[in-house]
Amino acid sequence: MSNLLILGTRKGTVIIDRQAQGWVVRPIEHAGIPICYAARDPRDGTLWASQDNGHWGAKLSRSKDNGASWEDLSSLKYPEGARHITQRPPLPDDSETDSQVELAYQGASVYKIWNITFGTAEQPNRIYAGTIPGGLFVSDDGGDTWALNRPLWNHESRGGDLFAGDATSQNHWMGTPASMDYGIFEPGIHSIVADPSDSAHLYVAVSTAGVLESRDGGQTWQGRNKGMVMDYLPDGEADWGHDPHFVTACKGAPQYLWQQNHCGVFFSDDGAASWRKVSDTDSGVHFGFPVAVDDTDGRTAWVVPARADSHRMAIDGGIYVARTTDGGETWQSLRTGLPQQHAHDIVLRHALDVSGDMLCFGSTTGNVYLSENRGDSWECLGHNFPPVYSVRFG
Repeated sequence: MSNLLILGTRKGTVIIDRQAQGWVVRPIEHAGIPICYAARDPRDGTLWASQDNGHWGAKLSRSKDNGASWEDLSSLKYPEGARHITQRPPLPDDSETDSQVELAYQGASVYKIWNITFGTAEQPNRIYAGTIPGGLFVSDDGGDTWALNRPLWNHESRGGDLFAGDATSQNHWMGTPASMDYGIFEPGIHSIVADPSDSAHLYVAVSTAGVLESRDGGQTWQGRNKGMVMDYLPDGEADWGHDPHFVTACKGAPQYLWQQNHCGVFFSDDGAASWRKVSDTDSGVHFGFPVAVDDTDGRTAWVVPARADSHRMAIDGGIYVARTTDGGETWQSLRTGLPQQHAHDIVLRHALDVSGDMLCFGSTTGNVYLSENRGDSWECLGHNFPPVYSVRFG
């Protein structure tokens, strides 16, 4: 059972401890600075926070004394010569095809560190970071230095090796609206899944390209989008252009993966070799952002449904969590303890987590809810937090 919650919020890092009298909120850290992701490294207890500072840009901060003090690290930087093909948002009267658009190239800068994931127990100092624009950075010294994973950056699905020249293949990585806060329209890596049983096995999810897998520690990458569908492109079953909102895997059985996607909830029981759509639109299970999977039972998962797509609001003014225990064949709506009227909360992709029988989520309206019985009932830990970007048990 976890005794710590760490939240990334619009106005800082919030740590909540489980004490004898219940869950107790500490004074906020990184006050005033947006923290787009925060988590605890289970290998050594280091706390990590990804700052999204409006003045100084993206920066990582870490604490080696359980949050008593924090140390800001040097910003992640793309190596000299790193370029990407720029994207532009689609326009209502857009009539140009991809082949008619003249390619434009841009030197890469880190706008946002969107996700942090830790290596296996056999890699005690390995940390991964996913960014906008879509780069995967790797540290092997506990975060002191970082290197760009070039095979993914140079993948043929995004134009090939742009360090060496112009595009040699078609770019299929489109832009995400999440990047428009920075005045750009670029893809981003928001999900990194490190297989706890195989340190060379990784997945990343790119908004809006899809899922890629590496079996050799990131030296090569293959698309893993078979069975995925898109309702916003003429070819809804194309290899690329998918919009996973979040991808996660069962820690104890990593061949089970779950994906909350722009176009539904998807499940894989064969290590992402294929996906199956398991939405239940009658019960509202379809659109949303987060998904959590049980630590040992890969067929049990939770999502927080929302009203899609242009609305992005709670469904009918009430919040509920949906749970499946049979790989998405059936879903239960869990509402006990959650507001069912006048609620306009949205739960973002990193803002739902599970640890044993406990679940916790935080919303864009600053509400944080906890369940200690697998979602059957919920209690509120606070109504007045800043907008919550991430929730992770420590």
